[in-house]
This record gives sequence, structure tokens and C-alpha cells, in this order.
Amino acid sequence: MDAFFEGPNFLVIDPDICIDCALCEPECPAKAIFQDDQLPPGQAVFTELNAELAKVWPNIIDVIPPPADALDWDGVPDKLQLLET
Repeated sequence: MDAFFEGPNFLVIDPDICIDCALCEPECPAKAIFQDDQLPPGQAVFTELNAELAKVWPNIIDVIPPPADALDWDGVPDKLQLLET
């Protein structure tokens, strides 16, 4: 559905474009994608953040490989403070 947008070090999903099909969930290597009604505790801030950043970042319409250091960052807590906009 072309709902993904790419920033300097983060991807977001535009909640206005997303059709909640859940096809992207199993494809996320970091297991960081959740349906709106199944967000883990403390993750609600990401819904608003996704909506805001999707309006300014470029749309991804093709599958891209993960960054070379993606596995190094998987599971690292409190990364939100490192978000580059």
C-alpha cells in the first residue's frame, strides 16, 4: 500500500494510508510493527510520531535492504532519543 516512509535512521508507517492488512508485521526483522489495537504498553507515542513524520519524509515504494548495522540496534532500549528528523 506504499505506507512506509524513510527518515535518516528510522522508518514510519502512515496510519492514514495503512489498511491494517498486517502483511508487514511478519516481514519486520526487528518485530517492531504492531496493529494499532495491539500496541505493547508504552508504545502509543509511536502512532502519533508515525503520522507526523510520514508527512515530511519520502515515501518508499520499493523493498529496500535493512541498514548494515540493523542487527546491532535490534532490541536496544530507549532508541527514540536517537531519532534523527
